[in-house]
Amino acid sequence: MVDKGIIGDFFRNLQNEICAGLEKADGKAKFKEDNWERPEGGGGRTRVIQDGAIIEKGGVNFSAVYGKCPDFLKKEAGIPESESVPFHATGVSLVIHPNHPFVPIIHMNVRYFEAGNMWWFGGGIDLTPHYIDEGDARFFHKQLKDVCELHSPAYYSEYKKWADEYFFIKHRNETRGIGGIFFDRLSGNTNFTIEQRFDFVKSVGSSFLAIYLPLIEKNRTKSYNEQNRQWQLLRRGRYAEFNLVYDRGTKFGLFTNGRTESILMSLPPLARWDYNHLAERNSLEERTLKSLNIGNTWGL
Repeated sequence: MVDKGIIGDFFRNLQNEICAGLEKADGKAKFKEDNWERPEGGGGRTRVIQDGAIIEKGGVNFSAVYGKCPDFLKKEAGIPESESVPFHATGVSLVIHPNHPFVPIIHMNVRYFEAGNMWWFGGGIDLTPHYIDEGDARFFHKQLKDVCELHSPAYYSEYKKWADEYFFIKHRNETRGIGGIFFDRLSGNTNFTIEQRFDFVKSVGSSFLAIYLPLIEKNRTKSYNEQNRQWQLLRRGRYAEFNLVYDRGTKFGLFTNGRTESILMSLPPLARWDYNHLAERNSLEERTLKSLNIGNTWGL
């Protein structure tokens, strides 16, 4: 029988697997580990890698926290605020910021919650290229589509749409990147057991290295100039805006008294905000901006 202990063990091992794969791909930097405890219950392992051959900054976090269910989570779970119930949350969250403008930023999160007698999974993977390459976008979405279709023919289209809508920077009227898949509140019903939901989440988590490492290798040797680098910093600014204004994981961590350093690990080491920056007409930068919209099928 799947329970929070088995799920937590998988997430711990997933963190180990991903960190080892990223260190090998980078070839220079190593992760530094910081173990922390949450006063109200639980804690986690924050692992950060910096100043590598290809990874400028990245973090792969594991956490398992528990205690008295906060009001905002009760509301999400449909539990009356007056009712006192325990909660448990565990998962892996990662963000990788490369130093190369043609290697994309990637984010993944896989998580499990219990609140009272209720349980559910959430998570997803999304890609934020500084410059959009349609071949890379097709590869990325095809890999996710294959993972989803191992478990349900409906998953990819549903969760891609959810990602398009979720990773949308409303105040900029643009998507954060090329999307991916996003899902939340995957619980049990007549069609899916906890084992089936967990199998899907395991597949998503285990697909990370097979998806991201080829994108690193394909792009890491491309030449680039200072204009490309400055554009990369501008796009990182957009990334930071989304994470600070809209991201549910950031809000959950801060509102449950999580460890601030670990929560804000997702922010880039350097970013720019130029006033009213306009991309040159017919440039790579303008083409990227024109692709930052909801509903692109990427040829699939």
